[in-house]
Amino acid sequence: MKPLKIVFSVLVIGSFLAGCKYSNPSIMLRTPRKFVYDSFPKVADTQYVIAKDDIINFRLMANNGIRQVDIVGAQEMNTAARSPASTGSSVNGQEYTVEYDGTVKLPVIGRFHIAGLTQRSAEDTLEKLFSTLYKDPFVQIAVTNRRVIVFPGGLGTAKVVPLTNQNITLFEALALSGGIDPDGKAYKIKLIRGNLKRPYVFLIDASSLETIQSADLVLQADDIIYVEPLDRPLRAFTRDVAPWIAIVTGTLGLVVTVYTLTRLF
Repeated sequence: MKPLKIVFSVLVIGSFLAGCKYSNPSIMLRTPRKFVYDSFPKVADTQYVIAKDDIINFRLMANNGIRQVDIVGAQEMNTAARSPASTGSSVNGQEYTVEYDGTVKLPVIGRFHIAGLTQRSAEDTLEKLFSTLYKDPFVQIAVTNRRVIVFPGGLGTAKVVPLTNQNITLFEALALSGGIDPDGKAYKIKLIRGNLKRPYVFLIDASSLETIQSADLVLQADDIIYVEPLDRPLRAFTRDVAPWIAIVTGTLGLVVTVYTLTRLF
């Protein structure tokens, strides 16, 4: 019976250590206990803001949209599209990348600083610029590669969610990713935004109707939504030490068998 007592003691001690000191190594993006989260802006985002690395679909039409201008879809576009900033044509216009400095290189007018503008303000500004060249210009812009990363709270689960509609909120992104995992903490959702060298980190509590006001915000390019998973140290500890326990119990079992056989013979 002595070997069995040793195995039992190992399991008891391991469980105690798991509950007291062992921390699940699979949990990402931890924050210190007294971490100070960023405050939400007083005026919440209500529109998507164009950012660097966005790909925009650009259309230009004259006479308030009656006729499409040649530079963005007809014969003359073949020359303009050779610009390095151009990423290719589409059915309704031409695609261009917002470069590292926040500018986009468009036909005729050249570089235009577009990062930081909403879609509507960019369209209005470009219409004014093109009004010196065309009569009643009509500009349409759409960002075609918007996406966010969602960690819904289950270990090993994550999704890149494309933002196909305008002004998608955090709740919509969570729904598109399949919702919060059963092991996720709805009261501890981290929204990480901006430069990862010094990101803004917001804490959102979506666990009750009284605390969801902060979750009603429009997502921006490359936002990271991280639902913190439940820390189950005993489960993680058991998973990590299970192979060693199997070796120990197997060895002790062999010792018991040998000992029993020597007593019999």
